[in-house]
Amino acid sequence: MRWWDIERVFQLERELFPEDAWSRGMFWSELAHARGPAATRRYVVAEEDGRLVGYAGLTSAGATADGGEDTGGATGVADVQTIAVRRDHWGTGLGSRLLTELLRAATAFECAEVLLECRIDNVRAQKLYERFGFETIGVRKGYYQPGNVDALVMRLTDPSVSVTPAAPVDPVPPTAASTAPVNPVNPVNGVEGTETHG
Repeated sequence: MRWWDIERVFQLERELFPEDAWSRGMFWSELAHARGPAATRRYVVAEEDGRLVGYAGLTSAGATADGGEDTGGATGVADVQTIAVRRDHWGTGLGSRLLTELLRAATAFECAEVLLECRIDNVRAQKLYERFGFETIGVRKGYYQPGNVDALVMRLTDPSVSVTPAAPVDPVPPTAASTAPVNPVNPVNGVEGTETHG
């Protein structure tokens, strides 16, 4: 995601999350930490024929207090801040592709685990996260305001081994490659004609 994407991202944010949408300022603040050698954020957008169809973001923090488990030297913690997919792209695999990009970023940030909050009433998102190996570790009461909706707190340990999820219950046939050019011989989590960029 770049600064010129913010207005389109903000419009989709308001469409998908009308009660608790992020402000433009929140996106600007996140992007301020997404570039350069000290970057702690990764934000991506997905476009199809020049139209924004999704976006996602992740933040990372330093080492865990106790050094964590044996994770090959990875000790940081990442937090999925947001994943959004335009309604007409639900069920296409785009959410999986965006999450894969975030988990790759968490691995690059040398994070040993990834956390996220998910609305307790968003079963579609919960199933996506579970396919990638996330487990529920708690509940935050009244987390989403002003609707006072609870959030599940979910955790994934070692994101480097989870970038390809288990098969979904109702699998959508893969139709394209990841951020590389389309390769019909070896399809990965992706949507044909959809490109992601940071």
